Amino acid sequence: MFVGTGSDVGKSVITAGFCRIFRQDGYNPAPFKAQNMSLNSYATPEGLEIGRAQAVQAEACGIPCHTDMNPVLLKPTTDQSAQVVLHGKPVGNSSAAEYFHAQHREALFTEVRRAYHRLASRYTPIVMEGAGSISELNLKHLDITNMRMAMAADAAAYLIADIDRGGVFGSCYGTMALLTSEERACIKGIIINKFRGDARLFEDGRTQLAELCGVPVIGVVPYFRDIFIEEEDAISMADKVRTYVPGKINIAVVLLQRLSNFTDFHHLSRDHRVNLYYSHRAEDIEKADIIILPGSKNTIEDLSALYKTGVVDAIRRAHHQQKTIIGICGGYQMLGQRIDDPDQVESGAKSITGIGILPVCTILQQHKTTLQRQFRFRNNAHICEGYEIHMGETIALEKARPLNQFVEGGCTDGYFLNDRCWGTYLHGILDNLIVVDALLAAYTDTAGQTTDHRQYKEEQYDKLAALLREHLDIDYIYKTLES
Repeated sequence: MFVGTGSDVGKSVITAGFCRIFRQDGYNPAPFKAQNMSLNSYATPEGLEIGRAQAVQAEACGIPCHTDMNPVLLKPTTDQSAQVVLHGKPVGNSSAAEYFHAQHREALFTEVRRAYHRLASRYTPIVMEGAGSISELNLKHLDITNMRMAMAADAAAYLIADIDRGGVFGSCYGTMALLTSEERACIKGIIINKFRGDARLFEDGRTQLAELCGVPVIGVVPYFRDIFIEEEDAISMADKVRTYVPGKINIAVVLLQRLSNFTDFHHLSRDHRVNLYYSHRAEDIEKADIIILPGSKNTIEDLSALYKTGVVDAIRRAHHQQKTIIGICGGYQMLGQRIDDPDQVESGAKSITGIGILPVCTILQQHKTTLQRQFRFRNNAHICEGYEIHMGETIALEKARPLNQFVEGGCTDGYFLNDRCWGTYLHGILDNLIVVDALLAAYTDTAGQTTDHRQYKEEQYDKLAALLREHLDIDYIYKTLES
């Protein structure tokens, strides 16, 4: 199990790396995170929902993702409440006070352990990931995902610390000091992550840290920029914010407060023809050649904020200037004439006027659609892949002009207004080169990258595994698994 001194220390990525290492070494591993709080989710082959990080880790293992890998998913809807997804299905919205009720947590912990044991009966080893910091004293008695889960699974746990943010001695020592003796017994070593510079200069630090904490430092992982693994959530979004770059096709992704599934843009951001940036400023968005409205966990509230900041007017002006405007999932809903929420599924408001570019309207509903899809983009013979995660039905107010045709069932998706404006419910649509080339066609004759996206991701998992093998004591980790 990989646990952390805090959030964003690299647990998800290192877990993915070890999923690949165990697979390379002939085992049949699977990832597990008892509870995940994330707006970045994914649809399983069964049409259920889990955190995107566990889907990525399953991919590193070479196996299909499953809800047992992430039995509890929290998707924040406001600053104080979240949609609770249990075993892949939403079971309602909950405030923090309601969710952390002791009796409720015990029932959830029972479900979490059952999921773990089902998974462990099919795969070995289980590569577990903790959440946030393992030493939050006020919440430890309600823990279902960190050290309580480690002890329930009899896991060999490794504490990950981010040296790039500073304070690594205090964070490691303080974390270990606040654990009970039973919890400390689970910790077999410390991993220092995101080290910049010459790691030999930290040799004394490794020795001092081991003496302070009572467990060895099993390695120092360097800060890397040349390996691309999909991130768990938007916590590092500040790193993605750039501005207009002359000579490139500038693509602005509207930075929503509750932006979901920002992994939709990973493939596009690597395209050599493109400068992709995120912004919530009207002037930045209006400068772009292409504007993308992404998914949102609270579409009505996010759209309301866009009205207040002038972004809606900027998008309308860009459309009149014949710039390209597309919407994905919640962004597709926003581009329509109206969004209704009669049952207040997402918001206290029951309706909001849309941006008004696409002739569609949306009714939000209790039922959530979570499906993997194969489709043909704009009647092209090539089969593309994507997935749906949304609550709501969007209806054309004029003659239907679908963007995509599903391979199975004969159903359609989205609305195609013209080459420079369309909307879709399909996350992952921009992972398909044929779609990206069509999106950029009005701006360049230069061919895009031809590397298959799936092949590219496989290469990244192998690079990550090689990096961890080089900088961590893998033999020591195997010994702790055998003991």
